[in-house]
Amino acid sequence: MNGQEPEAGKALKLWKERLWKLLQRYKYALLVVAAGVLLMALPALGGEEAQEPDRQSVQEVEFGTEELEGRLEEALSQMDGVGEAQVVLTLRGGPAQVLAQDTQNAVREDQSESSQTTVVVSKGSGNEEPVVLQQLSPQYQGALVVCSGGDDPSVRLRVVEAVAALTGLGADKISVSKGK
Repeated sequence: MNGQEPEAGKALKLWKERLWKLLQRYKYALLVVAAGVLLMALPALGGEEAQEPDRQSVQEVEFGTEELEGRLEEALSQMDGVGEAQVVLTLRGGPAQVLAQDTQNAVREDQSESSQTTVVVSKGSGNEEPVVLQQLSPQYQGALVVCSGGDDPSVRLRVVEAVAALTGLGADKISVSKGK
């Protein structure tokens, strides 16, 4: 057995030397391959984190009517003479997105055909998302403001101007009433 151990040790040492020579010879090629594997693995590792900011920015744009009502109530309550305010907004249309469309037209013997498809972007790992050209804010139909100072004409005017500035509604679509 003692005769085989030095032979196995020599073979192992010979393999180590050959492997070391190969690594020295192809070290740059192996470095490029390792960098490529690392770059390919990055989207798979950070896929969840990379998508979270997208979701967050969409949520920031898609604010709700209740949130705007609350902000209006808080701002109006801070105005002189208004007192405690309660705001109710009605919507004509909610927030919407305008998506990119690809149109293809074909003309054949006195007939024309057109087809539209939504443009999508591949996010990797089989995830596809439509291309959003424009984010439309909600369209308001009217507003009702009930406040303690709603019987004073100067307070009413300031409230109507404030609500009009924040919602885009005309003065004829905003009603201000005195509350309890």
